[in-house]
Amino acid sequence: MAYGVKLKIWGDYACFTRPEMKVERVTYDIITPSAARGILEAIYWKPEIRWVVTRLHVLNPIRFTHVRRNELDCKIPAGRVKQAQTGKTTNLGIAIEDHRQQRAAMVLKEVCYGIEAHLQVLRHDGPEDNPEAKHLDQFRRRAEKGEYFHHPYLGCREFPAHFELVETFPPCDESLGGERDLGFMLHDILFVPNGKGEIIESNKGRRLTAHPRFSRFIMRDGTIEVPPLAAEGGAS
Repeated sequence: MAYGVKLKIWGDYACFTRPEMKVERVTYDIITPSAARGILEAIYWKPEIRWVVTRLHVLNPIRFTHVRRNELDCKIPAGRVKQAQTGKTTNLGIAIEDHRQQRAAMVLKEVCYGIEAHLQVLRHDGPEDNPEAKHLDQFRRRAEKGEYFHHPYLGCREFPAHFELVETFPPCDESLGGERDLGFMLHDILFVPNGKGEIIESNKGRRLTAHPRFSRFIMRDGTIEVPPLAAEGGAS
């Protein structure tokens, strides 16, 4: 049984980066399902549950703008991190002054979305007869109070997301009427064991490989139906 929620989110800027752009960021036209799931998990998440986004609503007109952002031209080597994990003394710092780069980004402005999703209980070891209702109640309490584990963001951490639990969404802007082909977008990322194709929820000591999944999305009157991830046949 699926237990659903409706969450309205908005912010001044958003950037849901297209992975085919290598240097400077270019955003998708709308929020991706994986970004929507990340916002739900920022508010409430437990290892035994999974959020499934079923529908997205675009409530404000799609507007773009260009900004310049400070980014780093490098990252901490994974080998150094492994050394630190084993207790060895190593330098994990990066001197920002030596590695700062200004890059242009095409981002969205004045965004507002509606997320429809439900949660699934992956495993249950407690005495409750209805664990879905328990988790849903905790999510609702946290969302109503504005609580979160980390501040939800709209694609990039410097673009914070405001959120509100709602019963219904307001109508979309008139400019979003009709049908619009959004093309192929990142649906989500599956983590599967090397050499195998099954979807798993935790590594259990096995080495995992990240497999991005893409789907073609069609927006009709501001609404996008999100197909089930496991059933979709997008390219990887």
